[in-house]
Amino acid sequence: MKRYIYCLLAILFILTPIHTSALVNPTERFYINDYANILSDETEEYIFEHSRTLDNKTKAQIVIVTVPNLEGDNLEEYATSLFRKFGIGDSKENNGLLILLALEERQVRVEVGYGLEGILNDAKTGRMQDEYMIPFFKNDNFDEGMLNGYKAFYKELVNYYNISEEVDEPIEQDDSNDVLGILFLLIIYGVIFTVIILAISHNNKGRRGPFITFGGGGFSSGSSSFGGFSGGGGSSGGGGSSRGF
Repeated sequence: MKRYIYCLLAILFILTPIHTSALVNPTERFYINDYANILSDETEEYIFEHSRTLDNKTKAQIVIVTVPNLEGDNLEEYATSLFRKFGIGDSKENNGLLILLALEERQVRVEVGYGLEGILNDAKTGRMQDEYMIPFFKNDNFDEGMLNGYKAFYKELVNYYNISEEVDEPIEQDDSNDVLGILFLLIIYGVIFTVIILAISHNNKGRRGPFITFGGGGFSSGSSSFGGFSGGGGSSGGGGSSRGF
C-alpha cells in the first residue's frame, strides 16, 4: 500500500509545475544593476558615485535595477522580494529605496523601506514618477528618464538628511500641452452634444411631456496601478508606487 502512495506522490511531484524565481542578483557595483541594458555608461557612473556618497554619509541606499522582463511575476511582489534579497538600506534604519524598471512589461516601481515612508509615502513617490520619469519612458527615453528620476529622489534624501552638497536639479515635465489637448476634446464633445440636443428638441417641438431621460451616468477618470558593495540588510513593508508607461 505504501508503495502505491509513494508512486502517487512522485507522479504529483513531477506533474506539479515548479516556479523558479526570476530575481536577479546584485552586481559588483550594487547601486546600479542594468540587466535590461538601457542605461548609458555616464548615467551608471553618476548613479553609482552619488549612491555611494549617500551611503557613506547616511547609510541610506538608492538602488536602480532594470530587467528585460519579470518572467511572469507580479511587479509589486518582485520588487519587494528583490528589495529584501539585496538588503537595501541599513538594517536598523531601514532607509533603502529601490527603483525597478521592467522593460517588456513597460512598468516601473519605486519601493521604499520602512524608515523612509514618512518622507516618501505612496502618493508622493507616484507623483514624482509622473513628473520626472514617466514622460521620458513613454517616449522610450529610458536613460534620461531614469537619471532624471534618480536626481529627484536623491535630492529628497539629501534634504532629509541635511547633507551640505551641490544637488543637480531634476527636470519637471510640463504637461500643459496634454491639458490643452484634453480641454480641446471636451469642448468639441460639448459642442456636438449641444447640437444633438438642439436637433432633438426641434424635432420634438410641440410634444407634451418629457421626451428623453438622462440617467445618472457621467465621466470618470482614474489611474491604474500597474501595478564588491552590498546591502545593509534593510527591509521593505511594500510601501511605494507603481506606474505603467
